[in-house]
Amino acid sequence: MKYKNKWRHGGVLWAGAVVCTAACAAITATTALAAMPAGQDSSAASGNALGDASARRGLLANGAADEPQAPGNGANGSITELQQMIRDGKVMEMRTTYNGSYGASMLFYPDQMTYYVALFQQKKFWRVIKTQTDTRAEAVYADFAKSTAQLAASEISREKLQAENAFADRLIALQQNRANRLQADVDVARAQQSQVVDRQAQQQAAIVTLRAQQDAAQAELRALQTKVQDLQRQTDGDLMPMSQ
Repeated sequence: MKYKNKWRHGGVLWAGAVVCTAACAAITATTALAAMPAGQDSSAASGNALGDASARRGLLANGAADEPQAPGNGANGSITELQQMIRDGKVMEMRTTYNGSYGASMLFYPDQMTYYVALFQQKKFWRVIKTQTDTRAEAVYADFAKSTAQLAASEISREKLQAENAFADRLIALQQNRANRLQADVDVARAQQSQVVDRQAQQQAAIVTLRAQQDAAQAELRALQTKVQDLQRQTDGDLMPMSQ
């Protein structure tokens, strides 16, 4: 009888230790999630494939409990149950993994030592597995977390390609702007060069004309000088005295 009492007492202590351990882990996880920056999601557009910032917060705070789920899901009973328990504040979020718009969470209901492992996209639950075995909950969570990475691979690749294309477009715009400025400089230089060439041609033509005028003037001057000399000699000859 004493052995049975000791066994029961030990079982109670073990269960209490499990609950305390799970609660501490959940509080730590919740505290870490609460400390995460609210703006950790880089997407600003609501239509972004990776979801808006509200979908990146902890599962208990992102409104998933109030989001209408897709009908016809075979696990709809567990999904509805989990949503209600989230609304009632009965579960603790122990782990959460995000990849793109997909996520996996492991939640714990301490009153019944029950684990809920959820796979979701943004705020919509996709699958919910309910178990009272912690090892199975961890295994399912690990499988769901791995699935989120595989499911998000294509949308993450698309986001990267979109960013790369946007970056390339900005580079093209910058280079086009620079090319336009350089072309404007070339056009101005060519126009100025054309004006300089025309002015040089005009100056050369003016020089030729002035030289021709100078030659004509010099010739006229020499002719006049010769005429003056002739007239001077005639005048001097007329003024000479007559011989006796």
